[in-house]
Amino acid sequence: MKNVILVILSLFIVCTGIVFAVQNNKQNVIPTNKGDIKMTDKKVLVAYFSATGTTKKVAENLANATGGDLYEIKPLKPYTNADLDWTNEKSRSSVEMKDYKSRPEMVNDNFSVSDYDTIYLGFPIWWYIAPTIVNTFLEKHDFSNKTIVLFATSGGSRFGKTVENLKPSVSSSTKIIEGDILNGNPSVDELKKWVKNF
Repeated sequence: MKNVILVILSLFIVCTGIVFAVQNNKQNVIPTNKGDIKMTDKKVLVAYFSATGTTKKVAENLANATGGDLYEIKPLKPYTNADLDWTNEKSRSSVEMKDYKSRPEMVNDNFSVSDYDTIYLGFPIWWYIAPTIVNTFLEKHDFSNKTIVLFATSGGSRFGKTVENLKPSVSSSTKIIEGDILNGNPSVDELKKWVKNF
């Protein structure tokens, strides 16, 4: 009789362990409005600078497509329409972009990129490169051993020397990938297909 009780007790313990393991596995998937994100997946950040709101829309859709966190690169002094007048050589954006050493100040918000493995970095193309506030963002954080995938919006320019101009702002172990110009506010589904390229 004792042997039968021991066998039944052993089976109960084994079955309880299996049920616990299955439930524990389910807890590793976090249901969000962005889809099911596995805890074991690399953590993704979608960081962006948007002067007029165009890049912001793409970044929001990309965050939904990747399940990543969204971060806005905010200038301490917001850009006005006059600042963005590229036809005026004395406008703020024109002056900043003529000086590659220009580093417009960002809002100091104590944000950290340390928890992220992959960063999708978006911005409008200004004068065939990223606005210099993007360099400010890169130099403010440690991107060592991280992968940065660039995306941009543009009125007609391509990336030009963007990667070349951003590389000095990060460590040599940082991988910068030239992604794509994402005009036309691509949908979440379109962006889910796009991220598979990286």
